Amino acid sequence: MPHPVAAPAFSSAPVSRLRLAERLQQGLWTLTGLYLLVGVIWLLLGNRLLHLAGAAMPERWSDASFLLVSSVVIHLVLRRFVALIVEEHAQLAQSEAVLQAKFLALPSPALIYDLATLRILDANPAALEFFGWERDEFLQQTLQAIWPNADGARLEEIIAQIRAKGDATCTLHEDLLTRSGPRHVEIRSNQLHLASGPARLVVTVDRSEERQAQHLRDEALQRLEEAQSIARLGSWQLDRATGLGRYSPAVYRLLGRSVPMHRREHRLEELLTASDTATQARIERMIEDMCTGGDVQIDVLLPLTGGDSQPRTVHLRAESVTNPNGARHIHGTLQDVSEREQSRRLLREREEQFRELVRVLPDGVLILADEHVMYANAAGSVQFGFQGETILGEPLQTLVGDSDLPVVREYLRAGSDRNEPVSSARAMRRRDGSTFYAGLSAGDIRYGGRSCKLLVVRDLSEPERMRDALAESNAELQAMAKRLFSLQEDERRAISRDLHDDIGQAITAMKLSAHAALDEPDPDARREDLLEVVSLADSTVTKLRNLSMLLRPPQLDALGLEAALRWQASMLFRASPVRLELDIQALDVRPGNEIEQACFRIAQESLTNALRHACAGEVHMRLYSVDSESFRLEVSDDGDGFEPEGPRGLGLIVMRERAQTVGGALAIESAPGAGTRVTLRLPYHPVGEPVHDDGGR
Repeated sequence: MPHPVAAPAFSSAPVSRLRLAERLQQGLWTLTGLYLLVGVIWLLLGNRLLHLAGAAMPERWSDASFLLVSSVVIHLVLRRFVALIVEEHAQLAQSEAVLQAKFLALPSPALIYDLATLRILDANPAALEFFGWERDEFLQQTLQAIWPNADGARLEEIIAQIRAKGDATCTLHEDLLTRSGPRHVEIRSNQLHLASGPARLVVTVDRSEERQAQHLRDEALQRLEEAQSIARLGSWQLDRATGLGRYSPAVYRLLGRSVPMHRREHRLEELLTASDTATQARIERMIEDMCTGGDVQIDVLLPLTGGDSQPRTVHLRAESVTNPNGARHIHGTLQDVSEREQSRRLLREREEQFRELVRVLPDGVLILADEHVMYANAAGSVQFGFQGETILGEPLQTLVGDSDLPVVREYLRAGSDRNEPVSSARAMRRRDGSTFYAGLSAGDIRYGGRSCKLLVVRDLSEPERMRDALAESNAELQAMAKRLFSLQEDERRAISRDLHDDIGQAITAMKLSAHAALDEPDPDARREDLLEVVSLADSTVTKLRNLSMLLRPPQLDALGLEAALRWQASMLFRASPVRLELDIQALDVRPGNEIEQACFRIAQESLTNALRHACAGEVHMRLYSVDSESFRLEVSDDGDGFEPEGPRGLGLIVMRERAQTVGGALAIESAPGAGTRVTLRLPYHPVGEPVHDDGGR
């Protein structure tokens, strides 16, 4: 059984104070009576004392009078004093009654506990309701009853601090056990001096909702900071009067700076480091407008250099606001948009690349909306015979042949569901009514906010022409191959005939002459036979040289291309009335063997054609360097000329093939009655062949 606890002193204050007043009144009369009793005794015994002292009788009456008067005076004085004390005591009792009423009526939970034993001495109804106790039960508890069980050490620490502070007012924020469970409360306590000893008056204020609101606010701020971190966004506030601003941690981080340990105020220009002088001047003007101007509305992109020396682009927004107290501030945000701007820049570049690709694409590109042209690239306009954007708005039926229009419409309707191009060429109609055949590819596309059809038109006219030209070239190559085989056999037969008829007979004659010389005993006759052998040998050497010259001119190896061309031209025109003009310049680099031989043979064929077929009066041949990589040969005449598009002889085909074989290009310009010009451009060395310095030129 818990022991009953004495109520605090001021809980029975009115009764105790009335008893004190009664005792004071009784004490007044008691004091007066005692004073009279002492005086009477003095009178009765005083005679003897005075007799012993030899005093006279009149003096006794004088003393008696004095005693009586002094008693009256003392009574009057004490009566007034006691009246004052009683009046003050009544006022004190009334005040204590009022305080007791206020304590009980206090809306906040309040209690009184003994500082030594921690027992609860009194509690108002709000405390009983808040902590969930009946009054009698609650007044038998100690503070441990409302303190969390797991935190007893904390209670001992707090009580020790309170005892050390003495009369000082103490304010704490702790969790206490209440009717609805643990609640976070603000505890305010003051010292009380009761008859039983020191005590504390405790008033509690429930701060749970405020704490929860603060917790929610902190969570919201944390989520806001996380969102700002994800968005690379920070907020700031600038005082227009001082020019100083406060910045969220995200601002420091996105500017590549360390977050200050303690909240500090900075000028905005201390954080923004421009990447160029123009941006720096712009920042200075902007800050000046913020601090001195009127209403501010800023939305700019700034190229900056961060504290980590890395370039970045930030999006700065700011606007002026007026606080309720009339102070004007600038609120703003700062967002790192470097990646976004880089993506936009890349997107613009890709758009420009795509636009340029479509523009230079050799195929026509059309964008159709409701079967009308919304866009056409340059190739598409040219294909259909339009100039520039005049094709815009043209309906599909005017661009497609009537027979193929249903097929093309169905193909467009299928759109991206059909990946392969249209199976065969379709007839397309130009502006002038002519038709051409084209291969089509289609797909779906968004253009101008609308769903459109993309149509790629490939003109097959040129491929058809190239196919015909390829077939013609193949026929020419086959004819040339047959002719080459025939010429090769003729050349072999001629060489065989020359070897057999001329050289073979000469060697046989030398053999016979040699045998005759061996059998001839006469020295003079032997000398004549040997001279015959020498003459036959010289003749054979000359024939072999001429035969070798037909295969490859020795001047090419000995003297180079320039000398070989001069020799060949002089040999061909030696007995001809046609005038020959030569302009053969020394080449910067000696061509390779294959290049020299090809150039020599083409020049030989060109000069021969001018002599045999052109009926020319004058022939010009020119050789010169074009640059460090190539040289040019030109052969022209003033003869009859021919039709370039007409049938071509095998010689021209062979010339072109020789040029192409070594990586050169041959152009033949001619017209009936206008003469002929053969232009040959050759590299100094075949493609892929290493270049060697010819120091022997």
